Amino acid sequence: MIIVMKLKIIKDSNPIMRKVSQEVPLPLSSEDKELLDEMLEYLKLSQDDEYAEKHNIKAGVGLAAIQVGVLKRMFVIYYHDDEGKEVSYQIVNPKIIETSIKKCALANGEGCLSVDNPYNGLSHRYFKINMEAFDALQNKKVHIIARGYDAIVLQHEYDHLDGKFFYDRIDKNNPNKQLEGEILI
Repeated sequence: MIIVMKLKIIKDSNPIMRKVSQEVPLPLSSEDKELLDEMLEYLKLSQDDEYAEKHNIKAGVGLAAIQVGVLKRMFVIYYHDDEGKEVSYQIVNPKIIETSIKKCALANGEGCLSVDNPYNGLSHRYFKINMEAFDALQNKKVHIIARGYDAIVLQHEYDHLDGKFFYDRIDKNNPNKQLEGEILI
């Protein structure tokens, strides 16, 4: 089976990436569901080393609709956790309803499919979040409680919906400064 990628990733230099995405009408239109399916397939293929090398694409674990030029509050997540369990969502109209006081960051920094330039430093995030959203994979409203890496991935994609990047969270004067009590992952 030959799969042709139709999606083009928009880079951070494009002004659209700083716009705030719009709420998505529910129930989902067939076009929105198709886009979410294409985005999820993109992530899966991006993690296939052979496919990614052949098509010159970076591996990703999350992708927001705005990154493919669609100003809608939706994103997809796909990866396998440390125990090999698949983590997969098609998130629509998310709302972070609660956060922890405790912060965390990826020790080696975050990356992004829309960002080609390296940004060294810690992107400070909440260690735990509670998120409500519609998950198109399950076709229902969901309540997600995420900690650590899972919370970082969700917050990274959520930021895209508000026109923000991971590097906006890096302290420009002291990029590797760890916050008091912050957990490095």
